[in-house]
Amino acid sequence: MITTDRLYIGYEDKLIVEQLNMTIPEHQITALVGANGSGKSTILKAMARLLKPKQGAVYLDGRTIHEQKTKEVAKQLAILPQNPIAPEGLTVSELVAYGRFPHQKGFGSLSQKDKEMVMWAIEVTALLEFVNRPVDQLSGGQRQRAWIAMALAQETPILFLDEPTTFLDMAHQMEVLYLLQKLNLEEKRTIVMVVHDLNHASRFAHHIVAIKAGKVMKTGSPVEVMTSEVLQTVFGIKSDIIYDPRSGQPLCLPYGLYTSSEEKYSLQASGI
Repeated sequence: MITTDRLYIGYEDKLIVEQLNMTIPEHQITALVGANGSGKSTILKAMARLLKPKQGAVYLDGRTIHEQKTKEVAKQLAILPQNPIAPEGLTVSELVAYGRFPHQKGFGSLSQKDKEMVMWAIEVTALLEFVNRPVDQLSGGQRQRAWIAMALAQETPILFLDEPTTFLDMAHQMEVLYLLQKLNLEEKRTIVMVVHDLNHASRFAHHIVAIKAGKVMKTGSPVEVMTSEVLQTVFGIKSDIIYDPRSGQPLCLPYGLYTSSEEKYSLQASGI
């Protein structure tokens, strides 16, 4: 379980997030959505202990995460940052093996358990045929799966991903999202991901957190968050909401932008 308590986050003198109180549902997929610069990635980094908050705390199973030992935290959560880059020539198996670092003692070689976990992660991400292929020779979707395999090899119950489908074409985006859905269903992994595509968030997440200017504007199920009023508040867009006949989840059909005066009037009228 991950929670934040009155969290203030920023870079140097610039404050990005103020007084953030949030709980990540266990064994579910949570999507963080919001406009560019809203603070989504900053919040993810703070929750993953990559960024120290200016005030407040992040709690992992009831204990302050920034006071726990690095290896202890690394056994509980793994993070895949935006656009990771592997050293030239590094193979898939070598990259995935890095995920076993938190479980190793000193600088010893991989144990039998380490090797088994590496091969399991490669198999579950459908990369067996590329096991000895350099990562930089893979397609975008294959490369992203290799990084996810490394995070899985870390053997953590919690997985953070910062825009895992960025720069991927539609087929590779679905490839990655279906993999994450499978991991959640079969492995009960708690997954938190920053997502740009609202319809992807609605289709694959159980829980959505809508963020604007470093503040949580709305949290809940896709049905609760994906409303014209909420999307107007968070993104400033005019949209129709329809329901997917297959999944039953809401879909956003944007058709325009609000001007400042329109937005001010509409927010006052809706009470949001």
